Amino acid sequence: MREFITETFSNYSAMFIFFHVLGAIIWIGGMIAVRVAVHPSLQSIDDGKLKLGKTLEIVGRLFNLVLPFIFIILISAIFMAVGLGFKHSPLYPIVHVKEGIWTIMGANFTYMYIKRLKAKRLFDSGDLNATKEQVKRFANLLLPINIFLGLLALFFGITLRGF
Repeated sequence: MREFITETFSNYSAMFIFFHVLGAIIWIGGMIAVRVAVHPSLQSIDDGKLKLGKTLEIVGRLFNLVLPFIFIILISAIFMAVGLGFKHSPLYPIVHVKEGIWTIMGANFTYMYIKRLKAKRLFDSGDLNATKEQVKRFANLLLPINIFLGLLALFFGITLRGF
């Protein structure tokens, strides 16, 4: 398996790196856009039901957009770590740090994804207070955590590439 990964990576290294970076841009950039641009704009909506409905729609669209890129990041990371031979590099601990960061981000994303699904069902049933309870920590806690961790992972990724 190692030989397959190493050979495939050596033949398509630019593609793996491109898709890895693209995935990070879309995931982290999407979260930043929603948190910094979209969320504040939603606060100007006075109708609570409309605001909550739009929030669920926007978050759902973001999650559906980034979900495939999370898998692309994971697959490309495996090919890069093995293909670049980091196991025998003094930078190998940074690979594990990035794995840890992306794992925490993935767990946080999964938690938000599940909470959003529950919130959507509650919203559709008309229970606005329970819906708010499900999503209340997204904008001020969970998204900022993933944004910070994602930017940290980008920094470590640049370190691994030797820049």
